[in-house]
Amino acid sequence: MAQTIIVADDHPLFRAALKQAVSQAVPDAQTVEVDSIKALQAAVESHPDADLVLLDLNMPGAHGFSGLVFMRGQYPGLPVVVVSGSEELQVMRRSIDYGASGFIPKSAPLPTITKAIQAVLEGDVWLPAGVADKIERMHSDTTDFSEKLSSLTPQQFRVLGMLAEGLLNKQIAYDLDVSEATIKAHITAVFRKLGVRNRTQAVIAIQQMEIDPSDQSLSGS
Repeated sequence: MAQTIIVADDHPLFRAALKQAVSQAVPDAQTVEVDSIKALQAAVESHPDADLVLLDLNMPGAHGFSGLVFMRGQYPGLPVVVVSGSEELQVMRRSIDYGASGFIPKSAPLPTITKAIQAVLEGDVWLPAGVADKIERMHSDTTDFSEKLSSLTPQQFRVLGMLAEGLLNKQIAYDLDVSEATIKAHITAVFRKLGVRNRTQAVIAIQQMEIDPSDQSLSGS
């Protein structure tokens, strides 16, 4: 059976580059392209037997590492490789801490990306040359909040993302095509799971997942 690989990146040109790397790594693979966390959730639900996700950290609907944490919590059997414009060791360390099976810098040449995809599909954890030893000595930044975040259902995660964007209950209900009462129930459940009491606390909490905004190397990631 052909392998299915989901390419999640909101930059069409880079999605095309990743798709090319996938075709070289696994010539008969089915590639599914998505450009947001919402589309990624739909793709995973439509392809429950997917073999790999290549995930950009800064897509619409994601708050730094939140998309990675959610994917690892909801789909623990599906390997996720972070593909990022950042080459900061701390970003690589956090990616691995949050359950990524690899980290590919967007500056990597096509043959390197191809080898990384092959390695992860064979069960390895892939990092750029020389990085593993460096990040092993670094302090882990995982938080209790990441475990709470990973416990959210797909719909609860969607609602939390919309809360973080400042949408009102009625706007969220309209976008998700459900009643306001349903959204209120989801919000109550989200607050309980995250251990917060209101929207402001929820938004502050999810900001823990953000990549350091002062890190200029993240531009375009």
